[in-house]
Amino acid sequence: MQTISIIPSTEINTTKWDACVANNSNGLIYAYSYYLNHLVDHWHAVVVNDYELIFPIPLKKKLGIQYSYMPAFTQQLGFIGNIALINPTVVNAIQSFVQYASPYLNFSNQQFAVEHGCKEQKNYILNLHQPYESLKQHYQKTMGYSLSKAAKFNLQYNHSNNFEHAVEAYYDYNKNNMPHVTKTNYEQLKKLMHFLQDNHQLLVRTITNEQEEILSEVVLMKDNKRYYNIINVTTALGRKQEANYLLYDHLLQELSNQPLLFDFEGSDLTGVQKFYEKFGVINQPYFHWHYNLLPKPLQWLKK
Repeated sequence: MQTISIIPSTEINTTKWDACVANNSNGLIYAYSYYLNHLVDHWHAVVVNDYELIFPIPLKKKLGIQYSYMPAFTQQLGFIGNIALINPTVVNAIQSFVQYASPYLNFSNQQFAVEHGCKEQKNYILNLHQPYESLKQHYQKTMGYSLSKAAKFNLQYNHSNNFEHAVEAYYDYNKNNMPHVTKTNYEQLKKLMHFLQDNHQLLVRTITNEQEEILSEVVLMKDNKRYYNIINVTTALGRKQEANYLLYDHLLQELSNQPLLFDFEGSDLTGVQKFYEKFGVINQPYFHWHYNLLPKPLQWLKK
């Protein structure tokens, strides 16, 4: 008989929760308890049977109404573990607990997404378990021009530990077009990155010029399945000198021949999509599930 529990995050068995994330292909870094605890003030957990299927529910309140949302810097959550256990009883339990939700479901939730009319989102990945030369063969032809141009400026690829510089630069560049991501969100991200760095799960790489100015930088998170392209920022001069192309080319060279995926984290911005596509990426879509089951007098509050 199937058991379904919805419990506060403080009451979960974190060992079993994190094991479910680690041991299932649909368990991504965003769902680990440490990730959620750093970025989310309040969340509940749906647990089916003995952590065979889990579903995190980040929570907020507006005018006393509880609703679920997607935290900043969290691309996809959804059902993790044995998705064969998803059934109407599980879905009804979630919707009874929280009547308004707008989660992004992970790539493995495709059948559920089709059944519930979810919107598909793009996410780009590369399989790193191959030599760099094999990866390079899939680059689009225009990559040759960009890398040749960058080579003219004697730019340098560097290892770094200074993720804070990258986060601040990313904030300054995006604060106007991403107003929903607050300064508090960035401070929470920094604390998460400190944790990841202490656990050897963070990489920082930069491109600098002859004056040692940073033209482009990236911060990657890492788990047992993927590298995650969480922060990337390039200066105006870096864009003129194609520094970001050089940065990712060197990254793929460094990280090739590993049994991991490189997760570019898809973007709604056409320019960013086209940039990623030049590296011969594969689209592995994820899904936006939105529902509003609030009483009709209250539905307008969360349109």
